Amino acid sequence: MADRETRPTTVWSRPERGARGPAPERSRTQITAAALALADAEGLAAVSMRALAQRLGTGPASLYRYVGSRDELLDLMADAVAGELDLSGATGGDWLDDLVGLALQSRDAHVRHPWLADLNDRRGEVLGPHAIDYLDHALGILAPAPGTAGQKLEAIGLLGGLAVLFARREAAATSTGDPATGDPAAGDPAARAAHLAGVAAEGRHPHLLAALAAAGAPPPADRDALFVRLLRRLLPAMLGQGEP
Repeated sequence: MADRETRPTTVWSRPERGARGPAPERSRTQITAAALALADAEGLAAVSMRALAQRLGTGPASLYRYVGSRDELLDLMADAVAGELDLSGATGGDWLDDLVGLALQSRDAHVRHPWLADLNDRRGEVLGPHAIDYLDHALGILAPAPGTAGQKLEAIGLLGGLAVLFARREAAATSTGDPATGDPAAGDPAARAAHLAGVAAEGRHPHLLAALAAAGAPPPADRDALFVRLLRRLLPAMLGQGEP
């Protein structure tokens, strides 16, 4: 009983709609899907109860029978994206391969919904049912891995953070240059590498020059390969296993 009394109230802890009033015309799932489409098309700032009502052809007041506030709508949106991840694969194989595959799915979801990273930054740690399923699935993958429970939770957090970082980099790379500076080469990895090499060659940054000389020519830009390589290095190290 004490647990129920102290558990925070979320949109999922209440019935989908109140018992009073006219018969339901739609569901939270339909409302959330419309909100996702609106955010994908126009950005997170465009998502308001009024704009969503217009998209659905109804009045804002009718939406409040299903969703108590815009914050609750945002919670539903974030959890709906978590529900896009395929968790049906069996665990118990190679935990690192399985976790990297999950990370790739997470990154792709953030690429499809570029507003999601900003939403998660603003809304804090509100976990809906799909997000909890994801967390449990990731912990199941990590069951045979070394490390403590705390280290495994930290590793899952790192996985999510890298997924967001690489999704943001991919979004920036698809834009044409840097709108802030007007530099058309700002999104070109080769141009950035040439600029860095030129600065290092001036001689005022000896450590950078030595590192670039030792590293040699950078490999072709392959964000998938870099993402996987970093995960395969960092995750075992976080769990006390060292680089595979």
